[in-house]
Amino acid sequence: MKLKIFALLSVAFFQCAFAQEKETVISISFENASLSQAVSQLEQKTGINFFFSPTWFEQENKRITRDYNNKALKVVLMDIFDGTPFNFVQYDDRIILTKNNYIYTELPQNFFGKDSSTTTQPTVERSPVFYQEYQTDPDFIVQKKQEEKSLKFIGKETKNVAENTYELTGKVTDATTGEPLSLVLARTQDGKITDITNENGTYSLRLPVGLNIVEVQSIGHLTTSRKIMMYSAGTLNFELVESVNELDAVVVRGNRGENVRTAVTGVTSIEIEEMKNIPMVLGVRDVVKVATLMPGIKTTGEGSAGFNVRGGKTDQNLILLDDGTVYNPFHFFGFFSAVNPYVIGSLDIYKGNIPAEFGGRLSSVFDIQTETPNMQKFSGEGGLGPVNGNLMVNIPIIKEKASVSVGGRYAYADWILRSLKDAELKNSEASFYDINVKYDHILNENNKIEATFYYSKDKFSITSDSLYNYHNRLISLRWNHKFNNKHSGNIYLTNSEYQFGLDYESGDLEAFEYGYKIDETQAKLKFDYELNDKHTFTYGVSGKLYQIEPGEFNATDPASLLLPVDLDDEKGLESAVYLSDAFEISDKLLVDAGLRYSYFMALGKATQNVYGTNLPKSEGSIIGVNEYDENETIKSYGGLEVRLGARYLITDDLSVKAAYNTSNQYIHLLSTNTTQSPMDTWKLSDLNIEPQSAEQYSLGFFKNFKENLYEISLEGYYKKMDNLLDYKTGADLFLNENLETSVLQGEGKAYGVELLIKKNRGKLNGWLGYTYSRSLIKLDGEFSEEIVNGGEYFPTNFDKPHDFSLVLNYKFTKRYSVSANFIYQTGRPVTFPTGNFDYGGAEYTVYSDRNAFRIPDYYRLDIGVNIEGNHKKNKLAHSFWNISIYNVLGRNNPYSVYFVTENGEVKGYKTSIFSIPIPTVTYNFKF
Repeated sequence: MKLKIFALLSVAFFQCAFAQEKETVISISFENASLSQAVSQLEQKTGINFFFSPTWFEQENKRITRDYNNKALKVVLMDIFDGTPFNFVQYDDRIILTKNNYIYTELPQNFFGKDSSTTTQPTVERSPVFYQEYQTDPDFIVQKKQEEKSLKFIGKETKNVAENTYELTGKVTDATTGEPLSLVLARTQDGKITDITNENGTYSLRLPVGLNIVEVQSIGHLTTSRKIMMYSAGTLNFELVESVNELDAVVVRGNRGENVRTAVTGVTSIEIEEMKNIPMVLGVRDVVKVATLMPGIKTTGEGSAGFNVRGGKTDQNLILLDDGTVYNPFHFFGFFSAVNPYVIGSLDIYKGNIPAEFGGRLSSVFDIQTETPNMQKFSGEGGLGPVNGNLMVNIPIIKEKASVSVGGRYAYADWILRSLKDAELKNSEASFYDINVKYDHILNENNKIEATFYYSKDKFSITSDSLYNYHNRLISLRWNHKFNNKHSGNIYLTNSEYQFGLDYESGDLEAFEYGYKIDETQAKLKFDYELNDKHTFTYGVSGKLYQIEPGEFNATDPASLLLPVDLDDEKGLESAVYLSDAFEISDKLLVDAGLRYSYFMALGKATQNVYGTNLPKSEGSIIGVNEYDENETIKSYGGLEVRLGARYLITDDLSVKAAYNTSNQYIHLLSTNTTQSPMDTWKLSDLNIEPQSAEQYSLGFFKNFKENLYEISLEGYYKKMDNLLDYKTGADLFLNENLETSVLQGEGKAYGVELLIKKNRGKLNGWLGYTYSRSLIKLDGEFSEEIVNGGEYFPTNFDKPHDFSLVLNYKFTKRYSVSANFIYQTGRPVTFPTGNFDYGGAEYTVYSDRNAFRIPDYYRLDIGVNIEGNHKKNKLAHSFWNISIYNVLGRNNPYSVYFVTENGEVKGYKTSIFSIPIPTVTYNFKF
């Protein structure tokens, strides 16, 4: 009651004051005056005192240059305060300024609960929210003072509200690094109004006038909420603090409900920080190896380089590190990924609906982004294990503006080879190292530059006379520019190089050196434009120049009779233009549609063989040789690629998604091995080898339970491929000048069903993944030497129908947990000898159809104990111990099966990599 009397007396006071007010007319000029200077001039000119807080104008950058002739003081004040949060009220010789709030001289209608017919009140379109709170909460004034620091006013209040809702935009960044945070959920507290931040960290919410509570949520950061009083459109930025005590051991996690609500199918995101709880071979964190535990992503065997995604070959995966291509993503025969896990910030794997900005591969995109350097303080992370040690440090250069991170890793793995059973491997050696450097510089609010340098090198000797070596090198430059809250752009410049060599030192005239190199340079423009709440466009162009030195062979000794070989260099230019639109047709139906047109030109200087018609390609059917000058077009290919995905919400936590994708690939990997090898070479499409192409259909159902505690997805796909590269029986690819005579191009198809069940939180968490899939190829030509297995479809080398993985973690406390992995896979296909015969006094072996048999199935159990250091705030470093046993069951899983003839008898042998349990202890620290 006291509050109402006070309000009534206040209104009565203002009504009396305004009744006595006389219109003040002035003439005044301002020249680049600040608000504070303008108010001071008005006080001197009119003799009227202004009442306000001097600190209010400190954050306002408005400058005023204008002449006012015989204008009412109220008109002048309304003009100079336009676009600012300030209101004013005048009585007698005083003017009171308010920030955001509007001073009412009359009470709202029905303020005292009386019928409007008995009380004369002015018409107000909307009563302010805080008047409603006066009625329902007598302690509102006390609460308002307590919450004053957290309450944010957007715009300023006016007597008559022009609209019912206004747009709130802003940017979400990491409080420590200042890096924009994408895929962050911004929403009202009741969850009715939501948005997801884009890659620049920006969001947009259309909020009703009055009091709102906005929450910002992100995995790995503390949830932040803010009370907001909306009076007009405005901006509010959020800084999220990292949740350092978040130790849930789930590796694959998305934003809450994102797996259900987005239109993208076949995408997997790996949470880098939490993969430390998964037992891995030799205790080494490995983001790529974790990915192979997910449905649809397989390897051909233990210790194999490369991976197969949804029935595709190893060369059909685009591996990106900060948007630059990594051609060999593995160290040490495929046991470890080539990128230091401590420098990785995120990994997104697209295997279904690949975004239109990516191209050049048929099966998947592994988009690895390195972690943003800490711009606040010196920090780092490192680890020591049985085979390697690594360290990553962040060094701020300009606080909150610029920083650099440096990561390095070195392997001391020779002792492992000496412990293997194979006599030759016991005398072998192997080592590797890699270096990552990243520099980030925030130029201003709208501009940021990023630069990445990466280098890795391996060398190994399987026999005492041969030394193999290979390296990756990558440079990436990126400029981010924000045009406005709706429009942003990025410029990328990247260069990648992969090179390998073989030095054979026989101690005689047979010694030689052999080398290969591929170099790729790319320029790319990408733009994001949020047209409105319904449409978000992504568009851009890209160009990529390939330069390949396919092989150079030279004898080491000048007296050697070995002839030098230097294959013709290859060059190609791949370009593309793309456009996509995330179109929200309704609350239930979301469509992500994109088009990409790619174009490839094989370029000279080069020579190309011309073969006779109606004849198989062989050295005997060459009828001519075409010669091409430098940068002359040899052959061009191109085509339109469709990227279409749709999501329909059946309920808030159940959706169905469908996708259709087409893609072209203009580069091929040449290998006669079952798995990818460091010595494999890349070949560009040209006059005689056509590009690969594929189209994929996919359909999936996604369901969450108990506030996203559980996630279940079931996806099916069917993929058709053309011009897959395979090899004729007995093909020789080493330094082959007429390579097209040894290869075949055929049709492929792959199909499968992927099931994933995840538990995201709680003492017991993890996931179960199962995939049933088939990968088949058909090689059917006009001539008998081009036909394999009668021209019918047969399994590829990596066709493994059943793939099961179970990853679990149980937390006893926040510091202690145990983990386990169990993996089962069908054995891969293999070609067996089925008999032998004598002909002309010689004995020959008869083989089955290609890939007609399978090696034994693969299964493995790993366990680990995880010990987290205590979480005292002022510790020098926080530690993490992992004690694990790889292959607990000691399963002698076959890596390969091969056959030899001994004394006229064909005998089969199998090789295994780790046939005994491998215990490891690793120590990791973070400071």
